[in-house]
Amino acid sequence: MKPIAMDWRLTLAATLIAGVTLAGCSQGEDTASQPGSGEPAESSDTRQTAENAHPVTGETLADEQVFTYRALDESSSLDPQVVEDVDGSYIVRDLFEGLLNSDEQGNLIPGVAERYETEDNQIWTFHLRDNAKWSDGEPVTANDFVYAWRRAVDPELASPYSWYMSLMAIENVEAILEGEMDISELGVEAIDDTTLRVSLSRPLPYFAQMVVHSTTFPSPQWVIEEHGDDWTKPGNLVGNGAFVLTEHVVNERLVRERNEQYWNNDNNLMDKVVTLVINDENQALNRYDAGELDKTDVPAGQYPRLESEYPDQAHVFPQLCNYYYIFNTNVEPFDDPRVRRALSYAIDRNVVVDNVLQGGQYPAYTFTPALTAGFTTPDVEWGQLTQEERDTRAVELLAEAGYGPDNPLETSLLYNTDEAHRKVAIAVSSMWEEKLGVNAALENQEWTTFLTTRSEGNFEIARGAWCGDYNEASTFLDLMQSRSGYNDAGYESEEYDRLSAEAQTQGDPSANYTAMEELIAVDMPNAPVYHYTEVIMLKPDVKGWPFDDIQQNIYSRNLYKIAD
Repeated sequence: MKPIAMDWRLTLAATLIAGVTLAGCSQGEDTASQPGSGEPAESSDTRQTAENAHPVTGETLADEQVFTYRALDESSSLDPQVVEDVDGSYIVRDLFEGLLNSDEQGNLIPGVAERYETEDNQIWTFHLRDNAKWSDGEPVTANDFVYAWRRAVDPELASPYSWYMSLMAIENVEAILEGEMDISELGVEAIDDTTLRVSLSRPLPYFAQMVVHSTTFPSPQWVIEEHGDDWTKPGNLVGNGAFVLTEHVVNERLVRERNEQYWNNDNNLMDKVVTLVINDENQALNRYDAGELDKTDVPAGQYPRLESEYPDQAHVFPQLCNYYYIFNTNVEPFDDPRVRRALSYAIDRNVVVDNVLQGGQYPAYTFTPALTAGFTTPDVEWGQLTQEERDTRAVELLAEAGYGPDNPLETSLLYNTDEAHRKVAIAVSSMWEEKLGVNAALENQEWTTFLTTRSEGNFEIARGAWCGDYNEASTFLDLMQSRSGYNDAGYESEEYDRLSAEAQTQGDPSANYTAMEELIAVDMPNAPVYHYTEVIMLKPDVKGWPFDDIQQNIYSRNLYKIAD
């Protein structure tokens, strides 16, 4: 197994912090050194050069530039203001483009906005390029962003990410979400076609990072008004990204091809991207071996073998995500924090990552990953115990709550269909049964059904995972605010809400973040299990993968294939 050393992880985090700081207000105008990022390269005919060789590296390019990869499930949506999953967001980043993008290291670079400036981190002005176009040839204007942002907070749309706009602290967003103001009062305005001004209710130093997220991408008002809910179908969808949607068979495949209207099309070396939905990770690996896929996920427990056999294709690298189990605090007995702590303590996280997954994942005792920029992982008390001590305490806690050999706890554990999730659920439920006498029936559902079941609270314990929307601790900790759209545990704590609200106005919120982690270590609305690594198989002729970006914001226009 390729080693992933702790000092390397911290160095990467420090690099990301430095990169975001350097991006600043001038927004680095020399980002054109790599095709597909920043401004177009100096050559006026990059694509002609690219027919034979990469314009920067000199590598001989393959004649066919088509990238095919596996997705576990059908994406939740192709609508930028509605999509809520990682795979769907990747597709949306290809079809649309926001104000800013991130490069292969996760640093901010220009997108539709060539530059921006801010006054005290509260008034942000973005200057849009005048050559950005929609795929139908219409110009992309500041009003397209105003429309999209108002749409994201419109109760009529009921976006699952409307709460994200609240985290962005846009002026009047809270009153709009409460139905007290019209969406036209949102603090975003088009000064002219190429100037967008955003007014916040408080200074937010990492606001620029937040506009990389798909919820903030522009939307074509004329297309949505013409086609309604069908606007994201092939033939209807109009985007401003590097690719256009040409085929979509739900639960089977999705195809996107080069958008000739994209402002940076000359620097896009990839002609076509194909997503194949394959629920079974072992079947996906077989199809990868057969040459049908350029990229797939490594099945749980198989990385050591694959890395040994295919060292140039098996990759593992840190990802800014966590994996946890959600306790529904609105149903008995999970309204009792002693029960929640008992079940969390009894999970042997080292067994999960070392024996079940075997992909370099990190045992988690805090909700926020250690890689998060500016975050210092607190030494929460239960994380400092040995596993034997945690097991002993778990038995005591469950007994205090009234459960034991004479009154065993019966519950259910819900996860979305996937072999790795199944293996983790089997391992954890076996630990609960062996150590605590708890019988947890396992239930699985396909992705979209699972999301609905979980958001409606129709579960007792459910799998959860979260990948940072931006690289700052609030992207994780704000999930447990009582008003968060993804607080599926139904956790309510006045103290936690106070600490969260206070952190949003602090220059250095680290003390509050520590206090929040310590509070949820006691209340345990969620049981953190591990912090992610990305474990993939990638064909050696595929280049440009952003291994150093812990957020894994993939842009297919940065990928290319070299000749054998």
